[in-house]
Amino acid sequence: MDTLHGGPVVVGIDGSEPALRAVRWAAVEAGRRGVGLRLVAVVGWTGVTPVGVAPLGAEYERQALLRLAEHAVVEAADVARGVDGTVAVDRQVRDGSAAVVLVEESEHAALLVVGNRGRGGFAGLLLGSVGVDVAARAACPVVVVRGDVLSRGPVVVGVDAEHSDAALGLAFEEAARYGAALVAVHAWSETTLDPFLVPFLDWDAIRADEEAVVGQALAPWTAKFPEVEVRPVVVRDNAAGALVRAAQGAVLVVAGTRGRGALRGALLGSVSQALLHHAPCPVAVVRPEGQR
Repeated sequence: MDTLHGGPVVVGIDGSEPALRAVRWAAVEAGRRGVGLRLVAVVGWTGVTPVGVAPLGAEYERQALLRLAEHAVVEAADVARGVDGTVAVDRQVRDGSAAVVLVEESEHAALLVVGNRGRGGFAGLLLGSVGVDVAARAACPVVVVRGDVLSRGPVVVGVDAEHSDAALGLAFEEAARYGAALVAVHAWSETTLDPFLVPFLDWDAIRADEEAVVGQALAPWTAKFPEVEVRPVVVRDNAAGALVRAAQGAVLVVAGTRGRGALRGALLGSVSQALLHHAPCPVAVVRPEGQR
């Protein structure tokens, strides 16, 4: 499996400073990948005049929102060119629901990037609504740019026995691009065990089993990326907390998600959601390959 999708790096734009931070991060990423950068602003126009605003006509309102969106993508393009003038920049303003449009854009993207919060204006890229929806449903990996974007630390990835292969693929690719080490975190806890059995368990044997899980998950990727320094971390801890702590000083933290369920929270899972809201660095969420 190769998580490197074809197409450009797509960024959701809403005119906010977090969106411009996402553009700066994405411009560097597009340059590293050797692909274009596509800036997309979504005008979620409904034709309803907000309370307290004099009715100026539906078409006038729509045109005003379109001008705001055009200004936002022009500003974002200038920011991107200031980061890397060699990256080809494409600007798009589209009507519709921000989440729906960005998921559509992800079908042809190498990566979809959003800020960790927005102004809730013409695009409404506010994490907790659009950002989480997109991370749960996109056809390509999604990066939510938050925290420290200037770190030169490692790439951090969560490892489990069933749902981390796609995340490992992206994490190894990013570590290779950045020339960074990869910290592979596997957290396990006795909370899922029968409490009556806990005092009698052989914790050394359990830890050895958990380390074997990590070794098996990493083996195909270390063979494919021998240049990447890998630092396995096996801890008896809550997975979300362990990853948030490991991400201190990281350049990126990568999480897989089950990609199942009808509800947004079920699609993402508690670990991915915790990272999106609390990680100290940019967060990449990767769905299983067969469920994109």
